[in-house]
Amino acid sequence: QVQLVESGGGLVQAGGSLRLSCAASGPIWRIDNMEWYRRAPGKQRELVARITNFGIMEYADFAKGRFTISRDNSKNIVYLQMNNLKPQDTAVYSCNASGEKTVQPRYFDVWGPGTLVTVSS
Repeated sequence: QVQLVESGGGLVQAGGSLRLSCAASGPIWRIDNMEWYRRAPGKQRELVARITNFGIMEYADFAKGRFTISRDNSKNIVYLQMNNLKPQDTAVYSCNASGEKTVQPRYFDVWGPGTLVTVSS
């Protein structure tokens, strides 16, 4: 099975920074899109950022200018650098990856369990 594990969450003061990591493991042939989502208390899950197999980056409006998504293809890791954090950024951040495995069934689309980010005012 392909599995994802997030790390890097924690408690930070407003204006601070965190760097989230999501590591994929298993029989991976290639990873196409990698995404970060978040779910804040009382809100629906929303897309934070996406990086495609072509290296194209997409951001939610609230993330533009503050968050940066990147990936290390050799290590199958996607990162989310978050700067100038605000209390409203408090949420569980989860990563998603899709691609092709070396074994059947070839296609995968999996989620990590999430990591909690808490921003204090």
